[in-house]
Parts: sequence; C-alpha cells; structure tokens
Amino acid sequence: MKGFKAFLLRGNLIDLAVAVVIGVAFNAVVLALVSNIITPLIAAIGGQPNFGALSFKINGSIFHYGLFINALISFLVIAAVVYFLIVTPMNKLLTMTARKQAATERECPECLSQIPIAATRCMYCTSTVPPVTAGSAG
Repeated sequence: MKGFKAFLLRGNLIDLAVAVVIGVAFNAVVLALVSNIITPLIAAIGGQPNFGALSFKINGSIFHYGLFINALISFLVIAAVVYFLIVTPMNKLLTMTARKQAATERECPECLSQIPIAATRCMYCTSTVPPVTAGSAG
C-alpha cells in the first residue's frame, strides 16, 4: 500500500492528470465552438438548417456524415491550436537555447568526424588538425 501511495503522489502522475482534465475541458469548448458556430455557418452557406444533421440512408441504415464532419473539424481545430500554441513556440525555444550553448566539438577536416575543440590530432583518423581560431569552431 505504501508503494501505491508513493506512485499516486509522484509529480508526473499529478501533472498528467491535470493535463488530461484540461484537455477534456478544452475538447468540450472546441466541440461547442464547432457544433454551434462553425458548422452552422458552413450549413448556412450550403442552405442546410443543421450541418450536424446531414445524413444519407442505404438499405435502412442511416449514415450521419454531418456528425463525422463535425468531429473532423474539431480535430483539425485542436490540432492547429496544439501546433501553433505549443509545438511551434517550444521548437523556437529549443532552437534559441541550442544556439546559446557554446560549441564543444568541431569537425575534423580530413575524416569529418566530430572531435573536441581543443584537440590537435583527430582521435579517429589520427591526422593533425589545425588549432581553433575565433569564429572557426562549430
């Protein structure tokens, strides 16, 4: 029981639970936006009173393709928000931090392997490499 309690109180599990709850709430908001604003606008353009009610019938089976289109639009909205508000800023942040780190390796001019900046001989091909001058590292 002690191990189970420690598992439940770990930071990662709490963070994950909060992320799931916020994700579910965000999904509800997006579904409401799509079904109550976006698809009625699309339906008005197409002359239909309710876009979500669009369906067709084959041999007594009803296919609600309007509901599928609602779900597809919801997915695209969520994917766009995640990409533009989470992925893109995170990639920019990682790129900026990678640029700020000082270079610790350089390329051997003979075999193109990565060697330490202070090296005077390549550890792979054993050729003598010129010393690093300012601006030539990287």
